[in-house]
Amino acid sequence: MAEHDAIRRFADEATIEPDAIARARAHALELGADPISPVIGAQCAVLAAATGALNIVEIGTGGGVSGLWLLHGSPRATLTTIDKEPEHLALARTAFADAKIPAARARFITGRAADVLPRMNEASYDIVLVDADAEGVIEYVEHGLRLVRAGGTVLVPRVLAGGAVADPVKRDPTTSAYRSLIQETQASPAVLGALSIAGEGLLQLTTTAAERR
Repeated sequence: MAEHDAIRRFADEATIEPDAIARARAHALELGADPISPVIGAQCAVLAAATGALNIVEIGTGGGVSGLWLLHGSPRATLTTIDKEPEHLALARTAFADAKIPAARARFITGRAADVLPRMNEASYDIVLVDADAEGVIEYVEHGLRLVRAGGTVLVPRVLAGGAVADPVKRDPTTSAYRSLIQETQASPAVLGALSIAGEGLLQLTTTAAERR
């Protein structure tokens, strides 16, 4: 266990966060937002870059941190960010302006994801990042898989629930939701799934082309 912790700590410390994202993180933490960690942000950026993502949706702004990481990986992408907290969206706007992100590359929607997602066009996005309330994560992921194109990817950070998902004794709603999500998607023929244990954990789900034919 100690060796595992040392590896995680090394990965965390080795990740260099761009200055604009670091500033956004500091402001987000001051406001009480809970942005994704730098090591998860870097993974999201790599996935955005590797897939050549042009249309991205994120559920939960994290004060602009996650969106900046995604756009860092895919500089030509357009991001739609959804959050029920107007203060978090306002902070994200400021963070994007500070990072010199053109206004045309970001769309900010205030509202509950459960209300907004059903109105969005299916098979229209390359990446959907789900970073909202854990109790609704399965519903949000289902929407995300509907929204992404064939071969598109849904990203879900925090799925390790602080390590609780690995403890079968833990059965609180948050842990149970993440555990069910991991188990169900790993067994599904509709997606290719991978679980990263770096940082707070990142579940990566890519839709299979066969499911969209």
